[in-house]
Amino acid sequence: MRLGFCKTLISLSLQTPSHLHKIPIPYSISLFFFSSKAKESKPTVTVLDYLINKHQFSHEVALKASSVIACLKRPIEVDSMLSFLKESGFSKTHIEEVVKRVPEVLTANLASNIKPKIQIFQNLGFSPDDIAEIVSSDPWILKRSADNRLGPSILMLKTILGSNAEVIRALKVSGWFLKHDLEKTMKPNIEFMKGCGVSSSQIVKYMFNFPRFFLHKPESIQDFVKTVEEMGFDRKSKMFLAALRTVSSMTHENWELKLELFRSLGFSENDILSVFRRVPQVFSISERKIKEVTELLLSAWNIDISYIVRHPELLICSIEHRLKPRLRVLKILEKENALKKKPGLTTVCKITDKKFFEKFVLPYSKEIVELNVASWAS
Repeated sequence: MRLGFCKTLISLSLQTPSHLHKIPIPYSISLFFFSSKAKESKPTVTVLDYLINKHQFSHEVALKASSVIACLKRPIEVDSMLSFLKESGFSKTHIEEVVKRVPEVLTANLASNIKPKIQIFQNLGFSPDDIAEIVSSDPWILKRSADNRLGPSILMLKTILGSNAEVIRALKVSGWFLKHDLEKTMKPNIEFMKGCGVSSSQIVKYMFNFPRFFLHKPESIQDFVKTVEEMGFDRKSKMFLAALRTVSSMTHENWELKLELFRSLGFSENDILSVFRRVPQVFSISERKIKEVTELLLSAWNIDISYIVRHPELLICSIEHRLKPRLRVLKILEKENALKKKPGLTTVCKITDKKFFEKFVLPYSKEIVELNVASWAS
């Protein structure tokens, strides 16, 4: 019985297909990795090499751009961007300035991002040269929405200023007009200023001289008006807008520093207020200059603080290019007794260089030269 069972097992084993006896071979590691084609990575180009070698950018600009964008995955798209700017009137200098200050323009979408913004200027009649100059002087313009910011802002500027030429002039002064929502800032601020009695001509003048003033929040402008009125300014005063601009440019800390400086120089509270009312711009100059001019005038001329209070515009004069040279000439003439009458300090400091030369140098050139030669020889 046992022998018969063994024969049966042997017989069955002989009838079993041979492949069932083979031990399965696991997939080899080589088959696992190479059974399908490996994905090829697209080559990248470094921004530094690309800008210098292909487009001959300066090393400074290329280095600046590469600090923001290290590599380019699609150089051909960047080629298209740079070609478009060139075709739109941008010189190599303009393009380098744009790339240096806003490197992201290299990877921006040309069709949906950059072209529409340039076309807004073109459609409004701006020349290629004007567009290139405006954009390159403040390339962050290209980060603003074409439909929601650039277009409406340019149209509003044209409404206020009256012509494309004036809008171009304003934008060349400052691109800040295109960075803010003018509907929420400039428009209500101008309307408020007109309500305060400020003329349109003054407003336009300040738009060019101090472009950021009208871009404050409307509530801030109203606070500035309240502040200067509390200091005794009349809205009809010619200095009203100047006072507002000065206050708007200073922090509370800076204001206090100015007050402390004037006090330390011998100005009373009324003196300080009088200086501000007469020439608000004095508070915009540095503490160092105020101190140096005050000390120079008090030591070089027979005056006191009250004279400076009556003529605070003297504090704005250049020390090295106006005050010192002119006071030195007059000192020479006084020493030589060349002047029949001592001129007023305001006359000396406020007249033009040409008039000063004609009145105090040309008629006394011999005395001035002789004294200078003597001083050099001694």
